[in-house]
Amino acid sequence: MQQSFNWYIENAIKENWESIALSDFKGVSYSYKDIARKIAKMHILLEAADIKHGDKVAICGRNSSHWAVAFFATLTYGAVAVPILHEFKADNVHHIVNHSDAKFLFVGDIVWENLNEQQMPELNAIVMMTDFSVLKSRTNKLIDAREHLNEYFGKRYPSRFTKDDVKYYEDKPDELALINYTSGSTGFSKGVMLSYRSIWSNLKFCNENLDFLQAGDGTVSMLPMAHMYGLAIELLNPFAKGCHIHFLTRVPSPKVIMDAFAEIKPKLIVAVPLIIEKIIRTKVFPLLEKPLVKLMLMVPVLDTQLLTRIKNKLEETFGGNLQEMIIGGAALNPDVEQFLSKIDFPFTVGYGMTECGPLISYAWWQEARTGSCGKVVERMVARIDSADPQSIVGELHVKGDNVMMGYYKNEEATRQVMKDDGWMNTGDLAIIDEDGYLYLKGRSKSMILGPSGQNIYPEEIEAKLNNMPYVSESLVIDQNGKLVALVYPDFENAERAGLAGDKITTQMEENRIALNKELPAYSQISKTKIYYEEFEKTPKRSIKRYLYQNS
Repeated sequence: MQQSFNWYIENAIKENWESIALSDFKGVSYSYKDIARKIAKMHILLEAADIKHGDKVAICGRNSSHWAVAFFATLTYGAVAVPILHEFKADNVHHIVNHSDAKFLFVGDIVWENLNEQQMPELNAIVMMTDFSVLKSRTNKLIDAREHLNEYFGKRYPSRFTKDDVKYYEDKPDELALINYTSGSTGFSKGVMLSYRSIWSNLKFCNENLDFLQAGDGTVSMLPMAHMYGLAIELLNPFAKGCHIHFLTRVPSPKVIMDAFAEIKPKLIVAVPLIIEKIIRTKVFPLLEKPLVKLMLMVPVLDTQLLTRIKNKLEETFGGNLQEMIIGGAALNPDVEQFLSKIDFPFTVGYGMTECGPLISYAWWQEARTGSCGKVVERMVARIDSADPQSIVGELHVKGDNVMMGYYKNEEATRQVMKDDGWMNTGDLAIIDEDGYLYLKGRSKSMILGPSGQNIYPEEIEAKLNNMPYVSESLVIDQNGKLVALVYPDFENAERAGLAGDKITTQMEENRIALNKELPAYSQISKTKIYYEEFEKTPKRSIKRYLYQNS
């Protein structure tokens, strides 16, 4: 069982039985014993809903203790988890539930308000995540089980529920564990199939390499658990170690985050670049521009003292107990990275993708190198498709235990990235130095990372925008953390309709407002910039995106 994901979960519960496991920040807390009881009760409900091993169970709601319970209950039962980002629009959620062949849905209260059960006809049951009440059931058996759950539980464990009763599904390495959708849109969504081997390998790496995290330590969960980055590093890793995980159940605003850091004092913080960049750019860089500070930085000893004070103040901002901050999901601003390295701040930049569940590379902060995203993790190998991988940029290919099984019900998309010999093309461009450190040089994919770690695929937004009045073609780019739409209007037809000059500008603004009504809050377009010439194209007639990234 040592090579089993469920063994890690079972062992964590038994080893930390009386310790606090999960808390909703400023709310309810549960011990590992409580989580074990809840998992056992969820197993009773899954059985009553006629869920079999291998059936798909969708989970859609805000981060919370009950989200974690739903996830652990699903995998320890032997069903396949389908985490869905709660910020997806209702039609996106309907699409994923249906496409994944989910039979059961755990849903958050806010998400449920906008869903239509008639649009998800194949579900056996829908259960509210907040109190695990039954919203829909095809069978009275489930309704009866929920109404008399404590009675059912008492019959199953007649003497007393103890550690010895915690016996979970024995997963096999090549068995499907979860399907993680890279997006919600019908035309673009790809369900990444991850095996138990992949999530076990990711968990084992974290268990062995983030060893400063110990049982009883407090951690903060900020990133969406419906994405592999947050799920693997902020939930599975600390839970398996017996840590106390605090979920920021509200929107993680800077104040909520800083309050949590001050109270919990985490040793490990997992972040996207935007969080740390915002602090450095707004709080630190303006300070360094002051004449007196500039002068002090030119004086030996004084400069060291000043930078040490800045470092201490920064660490205090994150709770004062930080041993490492892992930054991932997108590239870190080079100026910010160089400054953090200069003050010896304990940070490292990692690299991964959903298709690897998510880890590809990492280095402990004291071994990290500026500009690099670390070394390829254990049980994985990498190669660069280049004549000279150390100096000539090429596409990065990876192979190993973390790599996905493929895209669910999408053989064509799978064939595009997976080779017959097991190598997977990441779509990212990189070089690798003689010591094995990986340096990303650009993404051939155009994914943009949202403010709280959400994946934003500009092609989806562009597809909608291009269908709007008098739009010929468009590009969506990231400018300082905000999405901007570059639009080449259909001038010919606009002119025929009497639209010219300011009227075209007005039309494009109306398009932007209409488009935002269709988009989640994290992918709203902040402004439109009009182009008066067609975008430059490749021979395949696709727009040369890289020419417009700094427009």
